[in-house]
Amino acid sequence: MRITEASFLTSSANPKDCPAPNKPEYAFIGRSNVGKSSLLNMLCDRRKLAKISGTPGKTRLINHFLINNSWYMVDLPGYGYAKLSKSEREKFKKMIEGYLTDRTNLSNLFVLIDSRHAPIQADLDFMQNMGIKGVPFAVVFTKTDKLKPAQLEDNITKYKERLLEDWEELPPIFLTSSSTRQGQEELLSYIEKINKNQI
Repeated sequence: MRITEASFLTSSANPKDCPAPNKPEYAFIGRSNVGKSSLLNMLCDRRKLAKISGTPGKTRLINHFLINNSWYMVDLPGYGYAKLSKSEREKFKKMIEGYLTDRTNLSNLFVLIDSRHAPIQADLDFMQNMGIKGVPFAVVFTKTDKLKPAQLEDNITKYKERLLEDWEELPPIFLTSSSTRQGQEELLSYIEKINKNQI
């Protein structure tokens, strides 16, 4: 699949204000500074579709983009904000969980993980929570061009081992780089396959 049309649709502070759930929807989430905006721009072959900031945690709303006039791409606020107050963290947690559990047309959630790091508990806890809630998700390792192949393989193997401590089988896993465009074709093919299965 190629993305020929991509446009920003709307931002919502409340899941109830999101666009009508009349198209398949694919949401992207991760900790702050995981490279989410860069990945979305790479997938769409756009430089400025999703806003990239040097300050982590700038995404504060549920941002919808209309893709090829047939499905929604959703940029979600991150999790694990260290610099927010407790009340603000609870607010974002409630908004994200409300969206993920109530959005009837959510076809798949892509959980972004920075491949440069060994397993981080916040990522493992989030994925565990998604499994408990029955939210279909895939794991997307970002920034794979930033480290040597052996270190990349080691970090990903450690994540797999940690996940298999609680899971019988692993979710789909993708390796991506916004700089080299690694993973673009694989992710879009995965989305296309799900879309076809829903027709």
